[in-house]
Amino acid sequence: MKRIFALIAVLFSLAAFAQNEQLAQNYFDKGEFEKAKVSYQELLKNQPSNSIYFQRLIESFQQLQQLEEAERLLRERFDRYKQGGLLVEIGYNYQLKKDESKAKKYYEDALDRIKQNVGEVYSVASTFEKRSLLDYSLRAYKLALEKEPKMNFNYQMALLYGQQGNTEMMINTFLDEAFTNPNSGIVVQNQLSRFMNEDADTNFNETLRKALLLRAQKNQDIFWNQYLSWFYVQQKEYGKAFIQEKAIYKRNPETFFNIVNLAELAVQENDSETAKEIFGWVLENTTDIDLRVKANYYLMEMRVKSATDKDNALIEGDFKKLMDEFGLNPFTLDLQILQAHFVTFNMKNPELGKTLLKEALQLQLNKYQQSDVKMELADILLYEEKFNQALIYYSQIEDDLKNDAVGHEASLKSARTSYFKGDFTWAQAQFKTLKSASTQLIANDALEYFLLISDNTVEDSTQTALKKFARADYLLYQNKIKESEAAFQAILQEFKGQPIEGVALLRLGRIYEKTGDYNTALTLYKSIIDNHADGIYVDEALYFSADIYNYNLKDPEKAKPLYEKVIFEHQDSIYFVEARKKYRTLRGDTNL
Repeated sequence: MKRIFALIAVLFSLAAFAQNEQLAQNYFDKGEFEKAKVSYQELLKNQPSNSIYFQRLIESFQQLQQLEEAERLLRERFDRYKQGGLLVEIGYNYQLKKDESKAKKYYEDALDRIKQNVGEVYSVASTFEKRSLLDYSLRAYKLALEKEPKMNFNYQMALLYGQQGNTEMMINTFLDEAFTNPNSGIVVQNQLSRFMNEDADTNFNETLRKALLLRAQKNQDIFWNQYLSWFYVQQKEYGKAFIQEKAIYKRNPETFFNIVNLAELAVQENDSETAKEIFGWVLENTTDIDLRVKANYYLMEMRVKSATDKDNALIEGDFKKLMDEFGLNPFTLDLQILQAHFVTFNMKNPELGKTLLKEALQLQLNKYQQSDVKMELADILLYEEKFNQALIYYSQIEDDLKNDAVGHEASLKSARTSYFKGDFTWAQAQFKTLKSASTQLIANDALEYFLLISDNTVEDSTQTALKKFARADYLLYQNKIKESEAAFQAILQEFKGQPIEGVALLRLGRIYEKTGDYNTALTLYKSIIDNHADGIYVDEALYFSADIYNYNLKDPEKAKPLYEKVIFEHQDSIYFVEARKKYRTLRGDTNL
């Protein structure tokens, strides 16, 4: 029983001590330094060697301008522990007293400690850095290196150079660290990425690029080609990354999959030209069946997305050739699904599309592969206006993959089907739930539909405009471009000045972009910017207009102010990050 009481007493004592520690920290954080001082004095009575408590006590005295007491405590602690970092603290206390000569004396004394014992560098350098004495901190590390060249402080010194704004030295020191210590590679890249994505130093990316190119020229080590490839990927310059990856592959054929991964990344980032070039190279340089199937799939997918009616016959023939070459099996499933999509949405032959998918379902497939087939089958049923049958398939996928991204995608498509049907109440409830989806793309799409329904229900309880808009949207889903265009134009005529006008203009703008009528698209986007400035589609109109000028009309000077408006006036836009990157590139922050 006595032991139990003793144990309970110890637990209560620990809990009280932890509470006192938290109270002292709260006082300190809130700037109540008199209370913090008293609290840390009490804590130090129980743990006199605790350096954190001691440091907080000293800083409390200094904040209260009780510098003599702070000095007394620092000298006592130095006499007891003989740590070089305490000499820095004494010097800093003199600096607060405006006694620069004595401050410098103690700083130099601290540096001398490193000459006597190189191990003192850790205490001395870190204390200098904590007190923002960056030049002294660098001197401490350099002194240690002179004493013991095998020591490595590249990472710490690079961070100090960065704090000083010495970009060139920071970059070179980080690169030295990455080359000499491969285990630090990811950490160094994370630090470099942080600076690459900040606006503080507009020359950083160019300085880093030049440093990497210079090292690649001087040192033929494959490491620098890999680093250049990484750099170009960060800048989304996939073509230049491909040049480096090819150079790497020539010396190390085992890196072939890195090139495949680069191609897939280019596809994800909509750099179709580079993706086509890389996948073409892949096909020329491998006999691996899986890789050949994958490359052909991506190449066909890009062709299908940009296909016009005159392309259909050739694409259809190429699909047949590929299926003859690789056969109907689980390894070619993605190609089979893509072929079914193509014959349905491009060639308007949904019966053939369903036949192809039903044949695919006869193969030995896992549950994810089955879901992929069912998803496309549901999409085709939706194309045919067989809404209820489509919903059944979407629901099956939701049930099979409840907490998976594929399940969430099925949920989104189910909600969109209800929207196409005109069942806006049910669709709205589903979109509301999906706004919080873990997959950002699904969450963004759900939010867009949620706002569309909300904005066009408040002023129009009959939802007349929304019903016509949903029908026009459905025609667009069916890839019936002309019919969809006519339906959106009719909405603009009938509901001019109403909330539906802004999003109708946006849809039409996207249609004209797809058909290559960029000037008409720009006119529509400008109408949104000028006449619906307080609406929710302005950021998209600005961003899409900027992209047209930047990529299609090759007029970067007109693109820059549009990207700039997204950056400074629409910071909550999903296009904010991309707009900033593109704006910085056009502004000349990089010369890639």
